[in-house]
Amino acid sequence: MAPRILVVDDSAVVRMALSQILGRAGLEVETAIDPLVAMDKMRRARPDAIVLDIEMPRMDGLTFLDRVMAQDPVPVVVCSGLAGPGSEVALHALEHGAVDVIEKPRLGVKGFLEDSARRIVEVVRAATQARLRARVRALRPLPRPPAGAQPRPAPRLAPRAGRAELVVVGASTGGTEALRVLLEAMPADAPAIAVVQHMPEVFTAQFAKRLDKLCRIEVKEAADGDRLLPGRALVAPGNRHLSVKRAGGLVAVVSDGPPVSLHRPSVNVLFHSAARVAGPGTLGILLTGMGDDGADGLLELRRAGAHTVAQDESTSVVFGMPKEAIARGAAVEVLPLPRVASAVLAWAR
Repeated sequence: MAPRILVVDDSAVVRMALSQILGRAGLEVETAIDPLVAMDKMRRARPDAIVLDIEMPRMDGLTFLDRVMAQDPVPVVVCSGLAGPGSEVALHALEHGAVDVIEKPRLGVKGFLEDSARRIVEVVRAATQARLRARVRALRPLPRPPAGAQPRPAPRLAPRAGRAELVVVGASTGGTEALRVLLEAMPADAPAIAVVQHMPEVFTAQFAKRLDKLCRIEVKEAADGDRLLPGRALVAPGNRHLSVKRAGGLVAVVSDGPPVSLHRPSVNVLFHSAARVAGPGTLGILLTGMGDDGADGLLELRRAGAHTVAQDESTSVVFGMPKEAIARGAAVEVLPLPRVASAVLAWAR
């Protein structure tokens, strides 16, 4: 049976365009002009995923999102204008349970949606596979050991040929909150970190700024030539590849170029460059996400002597990228998200 998608948008043009795009991909599509109509339709037939606008009459999308997550959680993809203040709203939606974001321009919407059909279908299909209970488990703190219990030993890692120099992280669907959990746990003197998160280009700068406010380390959108330093995390700009080179230290390279593994930025591009440049001094981490971007790169990192970690199935919103890496033998460790940060700290000691 085809996955059932509910498109909630007050624009008839958007509803029609998304219905055609998703319908051609074999998805069953229902539409609603606003959240109140959507709630009535959801009482009759529960969708597998919702595509949601934010600015609508009678009830805004964020209020509707909160109600959905509180009453009967359904994977939600936000499809809204993200430029300027909209990017902050989109971040808020992700924090409140949305699994991904699709950019929607203010003008030329129909043509833009048609041009972005492949990404839209990919994101919505991934949402139908999202497991919201896994997101709850990922964000839940680890239970405290009972009084008198022996402390859990630190992970025993293989001897490292070089010093702990660089952490590289890749993520996609569900990754924005996973990255927040990971980076918030980093101390101010954490090793240099480079991140690729699949997201629209107008979104990454605001995402990095939000993380910077929450974390003890500095977090910024990467610019070409930025130094990768202890206590700093660089986030790949949307629609640009991020790699690393050595020039009196580790330096970020931000570049154009064709998509790799169907993505720009590509996790594989970052991981392959880290394997060449930093090798055994690298820790590679592959978090939740759809598809297989990063799986080959994580395997190359492991072959170069790096320590490698994949997020486990129980805490992955979409167990795609980590699953592929595990299947290829790329992961030295498979860990629930709350234990990934402790693995970083154990490796860096």
